[in-house]
Amino acid sequence: MRELTQIEFLDIEEKKEFEKIINSVIEECFTTEGLIDTKLYVSIILTSPQKIKELNHKYRKIDKETDVLSFPMFEKDDINENISKEIEEPLGDIVISIDRVKEQAKEYGHSFERELAYMVVHGFYHLMGYDHIQDTDKIEMRQKEENVLNKLKITRED
Repeated sequence: MRELTQIEFLDIEEKKEFEKIINSVIEECFTTEGLIDTKLYVSIILTSPQKIKELNHKYRKIDKETDVLSFPMFEKDDINENISKEIEEPLGDIVISIDRVKEQAKEYGHSFERELAYMVVHGFYHLMGYDHIQDTDKIEMRQKEENVLNKLKITRED
């Protein structure tokens, strides 16, 4: 099977178990959304709170730390219409603060694996053009996220 992700560790220690979680989630996302036969891939950067704060400030003009950032390469309507099946290209970039994943897993009472998987699927659906600003959009996005996590048997109790 081809690589669906490019994973980079930026200012943090590299851990293979993170890559395993990320790859399984992205593979299920691609399968669920019918992208598995494309040449798309997702770039994922795992980093520190300081680095994600810098990126949030640089690209969004928000001077605070966050848990996940997504930088899509396509508009929502362009994904299925203009994707080449011959040319390898990024769906977009997802940046995740690993320290925030650890903190939020404790805060929400579930496993690190579940929180990291959620950050990945959440970032993926932002790359797909989904948002959670409006309540109706939030409901649709959450349903898609939970569908993927349920298929992987990664539940809130984990």
